[in-house]
Amino acid sequence: MNPFQSLADYEAFIYGLESQFTAIRRSTLVVVRRGATVAVLRGELEFDHGIRLNVRERLTFDHSPGKIREYGYEVWQEGRLLYWYDSQPHPDDPTLTDTHPHHRHVHPDIKHHRIPAPGLSFQQPNIPFLLQEIGELELARPQDPS
Repeated sequence: MNPFQSLADYEAFIYGLESQFTAIRRSTLVVVRRGATVAVLRGELEFDHGIRLNVRERLTFDHSPGKIREYGYEVWQEGRLLYWYDSQPHPDDPTLTDTHPHHRHVHPDIKHHRIPAPGLSFQQPNIPFLLQEIGELELARPQDPS
């Protein structure tokens, strides 16, 4: 199933995430309809080790498949912002040309230090990519010796 075939399909995809991805400990994601073909997704996914993913998307479904019009995703751990993604264009930054406008903000100088984000798209859900990335982040954690 392509979750972008309709707004109803995307809602089913979002509300089924916890059963599909066992790493999710809690979800507050909500799809808010702004009409028959427009919606906003917002909320948070929580994982082990104090990791949280804050999600904000604006979507349209006036044609099939639907599209993400803009987004922001923030990854936090224990109250510290690790990195974020947004779709704000930066046409004057030649390092982002290959994935324009998709990019990731990273430390140091997280507000101004941007790198390309080839895993993100407006034409398909970004949540699976972000969940895979968070899974890799958890695998990279030092193991508890106990």
